[in-house]
Amino acid sequence: MNKTIFGQMGGTYTMQGDYCLPDLTLPPEEERPIGVWGQRRLRYLKQHHKILYYNLLTSGKLRSHLADVEEDAQSLFLRLVKEYAERESVTEQLKAEKPMEWVRRINNIRERVTETVNAEVVFA
Repeated sequence: MNKTIFGQMGGTYTMQGDYCLPDLTLPPEEERPIGVWGQRRLRYLKQHHKILYYNLLTSGKLRSHLADVEEDAQSLFLRLVKEYAERESVTEQLKAEKPMEWVRRINNIRERVTETVNAEVVFA
């Protein structure tokens, strides 16, 4: 028989057999989009920084942290792809004249930038 009671120390408790267990809930978090960068950060925290992960989770700041990482990583990624493309002359003209060459070079740039963003933002 489960029965909710109010404890003397504040809060509500539920009887589970002979035990009185506190009704714990996480604080509400804001809803912001979490994309691929945020998901990578989440996986990284769970595997390599469990204490930080649980601190963020229990304080209600995990989604906000992941959304911030997502925004920072996405803006860095777009900025670096643009800079590398300009520096290496990967232009719209090249795209029109030699589309396969353009795809090869832009994919190479995106791979290098992904490694940089992972190192500087996601796994930092």
